[in-house]
Amino acid sequence: MHGADFAAEPHRAYDQMRAYGPAAPVELAPGVDATLVVQHEMALRVLQNTTLFSRDSRRWAALNEGRISLDSPVLPMMAYQPNVLFTDGAVHLRLRKAVTESLAKLSISRIRRDVEPIADYLIDQFSERGRADLLNDFAKLVPLLLFNKIFGCPADIGDRLTTGMAAMFDGEDAQKGLEEVAGSLLELITLKRREPGDDVTSWLIQHPAGLSDDELRYQLIVLMGAGLEPERNLIASSLLLLLTDGPSGRGSGMLVEEAIEHVLWNNPPIANYATHYPLQDVDLGGVPVDANSPVVVSFAAANSDPALNEARQLASKGAHLAFGAGPHACPAKDPAQVIALTAIERILNALPDLTLAVPQDSLMWRPGPFHRALVALPVRFGPTPATRMTTALRNLTPAAAAEPVPRPAPQQTPAPAGRQEQRKKGFWSSFLDVFRL
Repeated sequence: MHGADFAAEPHRAYDQMRAYGPAAPVELAPGVDATLVVQHEMALRVLQNTTLFSRDSRRWAALNEGRISLDSPVLPMMAYQPNVLFTDGAVHLRLRKAVTESLAKLSISRIRRDVEPIADYLIDQFSERGRADLLNDFAKLVPLLLFNKIFGCPADIGDRLTTGMAAMFDGEDAQKGLEEVAGSLLELITLKRREPGDDVTSWLIQHPAGLSDDELRYQLIVLMGAGLEPERNLIASSLLLLLTDGPSGRGSGMLVEEAIEHVLWNNPPIANYATHYPLQDVDLGGVPVDANSPVVVSFAAANSDPALNEARQLASKGAHLAFGAGPHACPAKDPAQVIALTAIERILNALPDLTLAVPQDSLMWRPGPFHRALVALPVRFGPTPATRMTTALRNLTPAAAAEPVPRPAPQQTPAPAGRQEQRKKGFWSSFLDVFRL
């Protein structure tokens, strides 16, 4: 599942796996074996059975026995962390309650209100060129900047988080990126304990669960990480569908909401994950699985299960597993869809003549066992003036509107100690400058 062939045609691989039964043996990365659940009914059974399956990867026998290389590319997604994803029972309930109740304070109207200026700001960065890569210039950056906003990041911390998160997900020195993110979040937690605000970080700190600084840091990391990769893939894949010719493309009158739902059914942004570890040897519909070996749920394969043909044709929102199921189901599925919907509507309205700049069959998909992610989404359009943020500023304050809109520096690297004032502005601090926040 780590090769280019799987990335190019994953559904063909899922169809081949069905010959084994409801689950099949797979290799997630060189030397990393697992069992992939490809049947919808079996996926639900695994996701909902907390008695027979654990999410705690400290049970992973092959890792504990030294059979997994410590530099394996799947370890950042599979190795244990003390967060809501890798815990069970009372510990999981305590952490999840803090996370879900903090996220619940984010209203849909606020999310839309926060996404709109971020989208406008990013569109202004490339609208005069007449061409862009909507994955790296737009879809990737919308959630990065949005999370800085809803987590209450000041300029310097936000720039470092943006840089660190980008490095983690793009493979550009992931370990250094993780260190940057961890250090930045500890600074943010210290700041918010002293000066709480109207943001998720402050709400987590104030929650009755009484999370420690270490617990807060790990929950913030998983919230950001679990949001960034799926969100950018959802935005990019939905845009691709809307820009594609044919019966399902924009030319047929497909609505943005329909495109998002189509992607969640047919190309879920996180295609395979939710790793579980059986507490004893189990039989998954005729497929034997050893205790303490990884069982990965394929949301993509479960969604394309032939048994779901009718539900899939009706695009039933209650049937697909793009957001998981059971006690570890994604707690932010509604916000995730609103973010994608708002961002996509904003760019389609701003650049109504968007078209793909390359043939659709030449687009590349990023290899990896867990995601369904484009490498790039090149488009072209008629150049338009970068005045969207100026207009927004004029609506807020005429004096500010007369000033030029700041542009982000191409590189966002932390400055040495004692030289913070010389740091080049990154996307987040430049965005904050625009609104004088």
